[in-house]
Amino acid sequence: MNWIEDLRWRGMIQDIMPGTAEQLQKEMTTGYIGFDPTADSLHIGSLVPILLLVHLQKNGHKPIALVGGATGMIGDPTGKSEERNLLDEEALQRNIKGVHNQLARYLNFDPSLPNAAEMANNYDWFKPISFIDFLRDTGKHITVNYMMAKDSVKKRIEGETGISYTEFAYQLMQGYDYYHLYVNKGVKLQMGGSDQWGNITTGTELIRRKAGGEAFAFTCPLIKKADGGKFGKTESGNVWLDPVRTTPYQFYQFWLNATDTDAEGWIKIFTFLERSVIEALLTRHKENPGARELQKVLAKEVTTFVHGEEEYNKAIETSGKLFSNQHAPAESLSVEDIESMDGVTRFDYPVAKINEGIDVISFLAETGIFPSKGEARKTIGGVSLNRKKVEDIAMKVDASFLLHGKYILAQKGKKNYYLVVVG
Repeated sequence: MNWIEDLRWRGMIQDIMPGTAEQLQKEMTTGYIGFDPTADSLHIGSLVPILLLVHLQKNGHKPIALVGGATGMIGDPTGKSEERNLLDEEALQRNIKGVHNQLARYLNFDPSLPNAAEMANNYDWFKPISFIDFLRDTGKHITVNYMMAKDSVKKRIEGETGISYTEFAYQLMQGYDYYHLYVNKGVKLQMGGSDQWGNITTGTELIRRKAGGEAFAFTCPLIKKADGGKFGKTESGNVWLDPVRTTPYQFYQFWLNATDTDAEGWIKIFTFLERSVIEALLTRHKENPGARELQKVLAKEVTTFVHGEEEYNKAIETSGKLFSNQHAPAESLSVEDIESMDGVTRFDYPVAKINEGIDVISFLAETGIFPSKGEARKTIGGVSLNRKKVEDIAMKVDASFLLHGKYILAQKGKKNYYLVVVG
C-alpha cells in the first residue's frame, strides 16, 4: 500500500487533485502547508497538518512549513462570520518565532538530507512587492468571478457583515504563495485542511495561468468530535502544544479521556502505528472497552510525539498519584508526592487569608480555579478540596485545610486538578 492509500485508510484525505498520487510515486516532491501565526503557539488543531508534513518527509519527500507572516496581517475569511482583528507587526513576529520553534521539533531540518525540511515566511517575498505590481502581475490572472465562486467568499458576501476587500484578496495572496514556491523552490504540492481547498486551487490555477505549470494538492477533513463539540476545546480553553499553556499532564489527560468513538478515529489520524497494530488494538478494545487500552495507547503516542518520553512518564506518574487511590485521604500524600505532581495547575495564595478563614466561594474565585464567584457558586457541587466534596457554600477554608502546612489540593469535575500553594 502506498502512503497516499495509507492516509486514505487513516481518514486523512478528503479532496485530492487528479494526478497527485502519481506525482508522489514518480519522484521526490516538495510539498508545503501554511500555518497561521495568530498566537505564539500552535494548538492541537494544527497537529494534523504537522503530521501530514511528517508523513511527507518519512516517505522520502521534502516538506516546507510556511508561516504566514504576510497573510497573518490580513486574516483568512474561511470559516469566519466577521473580520478578525489584525495583528501588529511586533505581535506577529513574536508569534512567528514561537510557531517556528515548535515546528522545528517535529521535522528533520538536517541540511545533509536530500529531503531536509525547510521553514519559509511569506512576508519575505510580499514585503518588496508594491500594490501596483501585485495587481498588474498577479491580479490580472484570476477573475473576480472565479474568486467569488469560492464557498468561503460566497458565505461572507451573502452574510450580514459582508467581506472587506482585504479579506477578499486573501485567497489571491495564498495563491501567490504557491506560485512563488513553485517558481523559486520547485514546490509541486500543497496540503491543508478541507476548508482551504478553495484557496489552494487558486494557487494551482495561478501556476497554470502565470507559469504554464502543473501543481497538485490534497486536503484532510476537519477533525470533529462525535458529540458535536469542537475538537481541541476543553473547559479551560484550547489544548496547546506549548507545555506552558497546556501542561504535558493536561495534554495527556485530554487524549486519555477521549470517548470510544473518538479514540477509534483518532488512533489512526494522530499516531504513526502500523495498520496491523491499530486493527489488533481496535479488536481488543471492542472485546474489553472497560480496560481503555485504546485511549491509553492514543494518549501515550500523541504525548510522546509532542512532548517527549520523559514528559509522558511524568504525566503517568502524576496521574497515578491523583487517581490510583482516590479513597485514600489527601493527608496520605507526602510532600514529595505533592511537589512532584508535574503538570497540575498551581496557584499561589496568601497565608494571611487562610489563617483568617475565607468562604469557599471567594477562595475558589481568588485562586483562579473558577473565573468568578458566580461560576464557583453555580457549579460548587462538582468541587472537592483535599479529596472531600464541598457540600456547604458557607464553608470556611482555613489553616485546618493545609496539607503539610502549605498545600490545598482542589478538584473540579472528574479531570481538573489544581494545587494551591499557600505562603
